[in-house]
Amino acid sequence: MSSSPPDGTWHSHEVANQVDELSDYPLFDTDLALQEGLARNSARWAAPQMQSYGEQLGRAETYALAEVANRHTPELRTFDARGRRIDKVDFHPAWDQLLAMYRSQGLVSMSFEISQRAGRWSAFAAGCYMHGQVEAGTLCPATMTQAAIPVLARDPQLAALLPQLRSTMHDPRDLPMAQKNSLWIGMGMTEKQGGSDVRANTTCATLVGGREYRLRGHKWFFSVPMSDAHLVTAQTEAGTSCFFVPRWRPDGTKNAVQIQRLKEKIGNRSNSSSEVEFLDAYGLLLGEEGRGIPTIIEMAGYTRLNCVIGSAAIMRQALVQALHYTRRRQAFGRALADQPLMQAVLADMALESEAAAVLMLRLAQGFENGERGWQRILTPAAKFWVCKRAVELSGEAIEVFGGNGYVDNGVMARLYREAPVNSIWEGSGNVMCLDVLRAFAREPEALLALLDDWRSDAEPTLRAEADSLQTLLSGDPGALEAQARLLCQRLVLLAQAVLLRRHSPAFLADAFIASRLGTQAGRVYGAMPTGGLDVAAILRRALHAS
Repeated sequence: MSSSPPDGTWHSHEVANQVDELSDYPLFDTDLALQEGLARNSARWAAPQMQSYGEQLGRAETYALAEVANRHTPELRTFDARGRRIDKVDFHPAWDQLLAMYRSQGLVSMSFEISQRAGRWSAFAAGCYMHGQVEAGTLCPATMTQAAIPVLARDPQLAALLPQLRSTMHDPRDLPMAQKNSLWIGMGMTEKQGGSDVRANTTCATLVGGREYRLRGHKWFFSVPMSDAHLVTAQTEAGTSCFFVPRWRPDGTKNAVQIQRLKEKIGNRSNSSSEVEFLDAYGLLLGEEGRGIPTIIEMAGYTRLNCVIGSAAIMRQALVQALHYTRRRQAFGRALADQPLMQAVLADMALESEAAAVLMLRLAQGFENGERGWQRILTPAAKFWVCKRAVELSGEAIEVFGGNGYVDNGVMARLYREAPVNSIWEGSGNVMCLDVLRAFAREPEALLALLDDWRSDAEPTLRAEADSLQTLLSGDPGALEAQARLLCQRLVLLAQAVLLRRHSPAFLADAFIASRLGTQAGRVYGAMPTGGLDVAAILRRALHAS
């Protein structure tokens, strides 16, 4: 049995060689790749705003908001105290604070601003990327609202909502839309029996008059049910159609959308996802009857881009935390970051992170310029590859921390739990690969033009890979489906290699090409050939002036 010390007090043991996760640092100022990307994409004008927002996001107080929003998850209140059905989801105040931060930057509508300012898509991507490094759940309603803007803008009646969609104010009140300062839009596509196959939906829409319908059925995933309205798919006599389903009917009564339960998810815990039933819910036809799938596909292009941005954000934050930790954690008599094998792992992660960042910014530029190859083919391919690499990299980063990374009350665990959602949301890996094949079949010239461009100034390794991909694409279309994952992997790696060669330092592009396209290329982080590579320079660049 222990005895009390002579002075009658207890003293805990001294805690040494423990490193807290990084906060209170400027996200934008420490990210050279992001700064350079804005400059080359005509978005230098956005740098002061991104610098200020990066400082705000990097504060310890913001990290604390993210932690508490994910610890105190949304709660469903089906009825009020007197038994009236209210279907209300309560959030911790931190959720609304984080949404208000994002909305205040104009990022929800920046891509579609009226002025059409050059670089607006890259500026949006930069802000979304930094926000996702600190708290990813709030990007879900922001992404869906952003994706709805161009669709709603074309509708003569719903275009009246644009000022509220473009608002930089966050209004969390549960009121009819006419009484709100700003609006959030959700989506409801997935059903139990269909999953990604939206054409298998069984929810029915019955015409009431004009463009008004009654919806009856269910949705297995109904994202952010407290949104002011949702875009929903349902079947009419003409086929799958898209409907605007507000939380409140035009007459001021609550719409007949009943929340059955909230999903208990692996990650994305700050955000609410639900299962709902439509009991003759009011819906307004959006677009042409029977043409709901094209409407969804247009929106999916935007949301898939945001999945790439969100995964790149997870990779960036995991890398930054790993670099901070290993530079201060001692093992075997010296800092972890000074040990050759750990340096190889960190440098490999840094290559992956910057490659994702330059690709993300190039995709955003492609959306701004209406470049079909980047929008329609490279975006689903990038969603397939980058989102999967985020899962692997976040797992590798946790291993860097050892047991300190595996505990469930820190940044690293949240990143690891969050990573898989982007691979699943808006279509899983196979769906993305098949979509790439469909897009290529419809518009082969778009991808072939990209391959021609990548050959134009590329070194022999990259030209050979472009030639090999073109040969693969010219083969039997029926046989190509089984190789669709390999095709997308190679396509994205080549795109990243070309972009790094054009825009990043030679030492970084050299290392990426050697480790991803060379004969000794390895899949496991840290298994790349380091001979002749400037690992120290890669690591210095990864977390600038930190």
